[in-house]
Amino acid sequence: MAAVRSVVLSQVGGVGVLSAGDSCTCSSTTATTSGGITASIRLVFNPLQDLQLRLDKARLLLVSRRTSHSPSSSTSSCRDRTTLTAVECSARAFPMDVTEEAHQTPNDKEASGGRTRDQSAVQSLETSYATELKSLKSLYPKNRADDTSLQNPLLRQHRMGCGWLGVVLEWEGVVVEDDAELERMAWTALAEEEGRRPPPTFLLKRAEGMKNEQALSEVLCWTRDFLQLKRLARRKEELYEEMQKGTYRLLPGAREFVEGLKKFEIPIAIASTRPRKYIERAIEAVGMEGFFTEVIAAEDTYRGKPDPEMFQYASERLSIIPERCLVFGNSNSSVEAAHDALMKCVAIAGKHPVYELGAADLVVRRLDDLSMVDLKNLADLDSPEFRPPEPMVEMEEEEEPQQRVQAMKFKW
Repeated sequence: MAAVRSVVLSQVGGVGVLSAGDSCTCSSTTATTSGGITASIRLVFNPLQDLQLRLDKARLLLVSRRTSHSPSSSTSSCRDRTTLTAVECSARAFPMDVTEEAHQTPNDKEASGGRTRDQSAVQSLETSYATELKSLKSLYPKNRADDTSLQNPLLRQHRMGCGWLGVVLEWEGVVVEDDAELERMAWTALAEEEGRRPPPTFLLKRAEGMKNEQALSEVLCWTRDFLQLKRLARRKEELYEEMQKGTYRLLPGAREFVEGLKKFEIPIAIASTRPRKYIERAIEAVGMEGFFTEVIAAEDTYRGKPDPEMFQYASERLSIIPERCLVFGNSNSSVEAAHDALMKCVAIAGKHPVYELGAADLVVRRLDDLSMVDLKNLADLDSPEFRPPEPMVEMEEEEEPQQRVQAMKFKW
């Protein structure tokens, strides 16, 4: 029996590990923790821990033989280091490399022939341990919210909790009122200037959420020339701004919701298909400068909804994985784009009734109807429908053997 540094027997994810903790007294067969629990070293939780203990024992034997040939002045210190190295097991569950040159002496080189068998045993145990560890890791999927580059364990724990999330708010229809009639009037005025027929209502509904260039080329089919698309899109925004006359009205509960997110230090991104200068002007008009971390405008993306590019870029700018980003929209195209980006979507009923937004993860009438608990539940990573899609295996069709048809010859 020898008193050494603490070893606490714990179980992490179904795997028994030994880690540094309170003081204990352990021998070759038993270990007693500070809680009074005595466990046999041979009675382990699973084969992985058994391999870990056998590996530590083999390392102890290998290093003890080294120190037996060392000078008497350093024998005691080497044995102390050996004991600590054999008992302390890393919580990272990775086998430590056995360095032969750490305590090597001239006498060790002469006795290296007798230790060849011990070294091969340690190597075989390390190989078995790595194989068992690899098979065990496949049972427990990696948490994509974890960042192993962080040195602070508290920050890593915060990232893996549901409190680490980001919010992506659409500007029109979520923060400020969205006037569909004003949008139709702007398109009609542009058509009159260009000498074209006014676009029908069903085409304008199809163009909702798209960028102006995308609507002009793919929905209205007016032109595909790049310079013409830029000119028409810019003119349409100018007509819309002239008709709106710089008046913006916040939706009920929008300011209270944004202030609550700011209180909990949750990053917020504004996503819109309008030019940046108009969005920044609108933010100043409603008095919400400094509330939003990022502003994603028409200049930042190539396509609008239902393409998920806008939301994916917002997630990248916020430095938060898509599974922890919550999108707030007011149409089915927003829901489709958010789900394609592996994000949860909260639909705001107003422009569309509640029964038309059933594809969203949550439907509310006002933003202030939501609490922080609701946002944490939505940001949970355990939802299987929002995991990255697994590649589908293509089954090869077995070719049937060609049946040889023998020609029958009739003899007359």
